Amino acid sequence: MQPLRFQPRLIPTLATLCLMALFVYLGLWQAGKGERLLAQRTLYAARAQLGPTRIGAAAVDALALRDAPLAVRGRYEPERGFFIDNRQENGQPGLHVVTPLRIEGSETRILVNRGWVAWPHGRKVLPQVATPDGVVEVSGIASVPVVKNFLLMPEHAEARTQLWMQMDLKRFAQLVPYAVQPVVLLQSGADVQDGLIRNWQAPEDRVSMHQSYALQWFGMAAALLVFYGVASTRARVGSSAKT
Repeated sequence: MQPLRFQPRLIPTLATLCLMALFVYLGLWQAGKGERLLAQRTLYAARAQLGPTRIGAAAVDALALRDAPLAVRGRYEPERGFFIDNRQENGQPGLHVVTPLRIEGSETRILVNRGWVAWPHGRKVLPQVATPDGVVEVSGIASVPVVKNFLLMPEHAEARTQLWMQMDLKRFAQLVPYAVQPVVLLQSGADVQDGLIRNWQAPEDRVSMHQSYALQWFGMAAALLVFYGVASTRARVGSSAKT
């Protein structure tokens, strides 16, 4: 059996180093993202044990409160309410009912997504939804909506001012003369007798997903290193073999 000798070449070596650096960087990035999400979930769980955060007139930190339990007291303003289009529940078409709430003792509002309502009579007739009068106590989960820009679709193309394609806090704030909290409260509480369905999905646990991606990138870096080592190893040819 002929002895083996490691004989690296310049260009394959440089290419391997660049790819390994990229794979390790992506692995560290995914691992770091998983650690941050895990820290956030731990914080949310600890905060949930302390009860809901009370919302007042002062603007809140939206990112710090994302998915956290909230509570607020105030009066609904149904005249400024609207619906979010194309929301389904068990395969049935419907809408989400969004109503501003004037926070008690202030001029600040917070948008409350009160839940899902069926839309059985066609797009020409919006559902009729009753709104509680007087001062109400509302609890739920803080949501920070992300506005998606749809290709080839003009902004604000809805046929009705009360029918929106998506939740857009910035748009609502531009339409009103008062301050608006930068979070939407997803109302909870099955005891509220208004006929709306509040079946909010739990925050997605993406920690394990990012950890898995990190392992994949590190595994690719290790596999590349092994391949490079094998490809750069050749059998030593003795001088007696030359003619």
